[in-house]
Amino acid sequence: MDPRQSLVVLVHLALIGIGGWLVVIDARTHRLPDRIVLPTLAALLVLAAVDAVSTGEGVALIRALIGMLILGGFYVALRLLSRDGLGGGDVKLAAVIGLVLAWHGWTALAVGAASAFVLGAVHALVLLALRRADRTTRIAFGPWMILGAVIGVGVG
Repeated sequence: MDPRQSLVVLVHLALIGIGGWLVVIDARTHRLPDRIVLPTLAALLVLAAVDAVSTGEGVALIRALIGMLILGGFYVALRLLSRDGLGGGDVKLAAVIGLVLAWHGWTALAVGAASAFVLGAVHALVLLALRRADRTTRIAFGPWMILGAVIGVGVG
């Protein structure tokens, strides 16, 4: 394995750790703390830029930045349209996920973003069917975003 591949694996392992941490926090508190999400986004931006410079190819960086804006912007729109649905942490996490998934490719972005909504909807429907939730029950969406991202990376 060359040094670049080793670094990519290391970054993905770190993201799995951060993602797991955020899943636990969001499931317990319905919060995605800025003190975790924003430094992760900053570090990923730097790493994507370093990757572009070291490989001499900026296509993945440009795609990642566009993906960050697309998914982050989509979540901003959803937040504005929903009264108490998505929180600011979900929007910031969407930017992180958009960056990572689009760095892998457009297919990863599409599959990862869609998977989050499908998984979240299935979870909500199961809770409704089991009468453990009603239409007003708050459900943490961060875990489904993170699981969707893992699926997107796996497929992409």
